[in-house]
Amino acid sequence: MGLLGAAAFLPGTAFSMSAKARFKMGLQLYTIHNDMEMDTRGTLKTVKASGFEDFEVFGFDAEKGTIYGQKPSEFKKLLEDLQLTASSGHFGFAPHLGGTDAEMTRFVDQCIKAAKAMDLKYITWPTLAPEQRNLENFMLLAHKLNGIGEQITSAGLGFAFHNYGFEFQKHAGTTLYELILKETDPQLVKLQLDMYWAIHSGIPPKELVKKQPGRFVMWHIKDMDKITRDYTELGNGSINYPDILPDPKESGLEFYYLEQGGNFAHSPMQSVAQSAAYFKKNLQRYL
Repeated sequence: MGLLGAAAFLPGTAFSMSAKARFKMGLQLYTIHNDMEMDTRGTLKTVKASGFEDFEVFGFDAEKGTIYGQKPSEFKKLLEDLQLTASSGHFGFAPHLGGTDAEMTRFVDQCIKAAKAMDLKYITWPTLAPEQRNLENFMLLAHKLNGIGEQITSAGLGFAFHNYGFEFQKHAGTTLYELILKETDPQLVKLQLDMYWAIHSGIPPKELVKKQPGRFVMWHIKDMDKITRDYTELGNGSINYPDILPDPKESGLEFYYLEQGGNFAHSPMQSVAQSAAYFKKNLQRYL
């Protein structure tokens, strides 16, 4: 067997690469949300041509029970027609944080119903609103996550929490991320590691994984502008991914998603194609 087939070890990395990718190349659809709203089928066909096979959805409307203007079951059928999948979704939990447990339970039930209709594997809590980012709400969130995770796990799905940068800021000697790691059950609350925001906050992703191996089941991969530190296309920025990526096995990785939250050098669709091309040439070998 050749060196690549035997999984050659790369200097400067903590993991091996193989000749065949182990994970589907994924895209967080927030990156191209407007395009998805305007022409869902055409947009999916275009990004499929760039190499994307799996997606993380964004924009579920709980009141209407729709995603990209259609029923979740219809969206699932569209994915099937195009031989694509969606494995995770960002759902709007934050507005329900201060509500009653019954209100949250009803919202979670809506998310579960939609996720199952789309055949998602994970329901993901994406963020808190800026006005919610205080110690009181952090304590409340850490408490709520376990209950939500239990409800979702009992339904046969996984639940994960996605980080930004505010989770790593100190409040009364601790951080929200430390509270989550300490106060939540690793079996009920998995973690989606946003590499950009960890690096932006000065936190090496490998160190996070070492603290709770097996819990970081999903990654977000995006680049950071060398001057402004804003988002940018993969390969245009300052993040040296071969050096900072954790070992996927140690992480517990199941899915990863490329993403760009804004600051596009081109249109979002052009930027996605550029990032995909860079990723396939330079980074996919690690995954």
